[in-house]
Amino acid sequence: MESTGPTGGTVPADPDGRWLRVVMDSAFLLLLGSSLVRFLSRDQGQPRTAWVVTLFLVFGALYVLGRLLAPAPRPGTRPTTHHLVWLAAVSTVWAGLLVLAPSATWCAMPLLFTGLQSLPARTAVPLAAALTLLVVVSELRVARGGHGGHGAFNPNVVVAPLAIAAVATAVLVHLRRQAARQRVLIDDLMRTRRELAATERRAGVLAERQRLSTEIHDTLAQGLSSQRMLLQAADRVWSAEPDTARRHMRDAAEITSRSLVEARRFVHDLAPAELAGGSLPQALRTLAERTSGAGLSVDFRLDGTPGPLPERVEAALLRIAQGALANVREHAWATRAALTLTCLDDQLSLDIADNGRGFDIDRRPPPGAERGHGLPAMRVRARQSGGTLTVESTPGEGTVVSASVPLNPAP
Repeated sequence: MESTGPTGGTVPADPDGRWLRVVMDSAFLLLLGSSLVRFLSRDQGQPRTAWVVTLFLVFGALYVLGRLLAPAPRPGTRPTTHHLVWLAAVSTVWAGLLVLAPSATWCAMPLLFTGLQSLPARTAVPLAAALTLLVVVSELRVARGGHGGHGAFNPNVVVAPLAIAAVATAVLVHLRRQAARQRVLIDDLMRTRRELAATERRAGVLAERQRLSTEIHDTLAQGLSSQRMLLQAADRVWSAEPDTARRHMRDAAEITSRSLVEARRFVHDLAPAELAGGSLPQALRTLAERTSGAGLSVDFRLDGTPGPLPERVEAALLRIAQGALANVREHAWATRAALTLTCLDDQLSLDIADNGRGFDIDRRPPPGAERGHGLPAMRVRARQSGGTLTVESTPGEGTVVSASVPLNPAP
């Protein structure tokens, strides 16, 4: 079973607390029974015997009913009004019984533990002191011979109840304060875990949004951009050069088909369609051949022999190549470009070089002229694969984009 805790969360049932209550209630019933037997064996036949036995039974019934109908509060919560009323009533009945039958003295122990367990320390400690004082007074009465004692004073009559009560009070108060500190620490830990989980969810959402953004930019957006350029070129020469216009239309239709395949692949598992059933060098060679045309020639070169590569690394390098060549076609005004994949023992490098107009890397573009996704998306992909991306360019001398990814990244 579970209940609502002081902080609003659910608190599981405490099996140790249940066993503690069973032990305390069993001890009370045993002490009550032994006290009644002791009273009957010593004071039977007196006029008040029937009243005392009745009071014993009322005391026991009141204790049992209270434990059932007004249970002690859970640690860290306030006692209910019913529990406080029951504790006051059962303590009053015990005090009255103690006057008539000092043999009921040791029934104070379960009451002492019940009060210390359920009441705040500022209330439980005075209650423990009052119960202990009544026990000492009752034991002194017995020691003086009023109820069958031998008249010789025994210092343990005073010292033992005080010592037992002091130790029990100190231990239980210490345990309660320690439990309170542990509850605070647990609440802090649970709150920190919730905050950490929320932070991780937010970070995951942002990372996924970034990934989807770069995927869309490198696939659908680039395909649409190429189609627009080809359709615009076809429109310009539609009347003067119909063959060229039709070639542009066929190229646009081919790009549309590839974009459709890429979109379906994108929806399915976000993996590049070019890598399905092929290797990275094959995909780069196909990309170079497909990008060539309409005044731009792209060559592919492979240095070294690549071994098995992680799919994420292959996809990242292919997307970087696609993004770089898209920039070459749209912005560089280049006639030649080269893709070079270099395979070393511990590193894989991809260079995309062109002979276009280049640009000043240190000069910031004017407001509104910044495309925002090309180079930043490439850098994100390289960084997510544990690598780096560098750009070298000079106005009038072309551009070189280099991506390097370690094959055995440090953990």
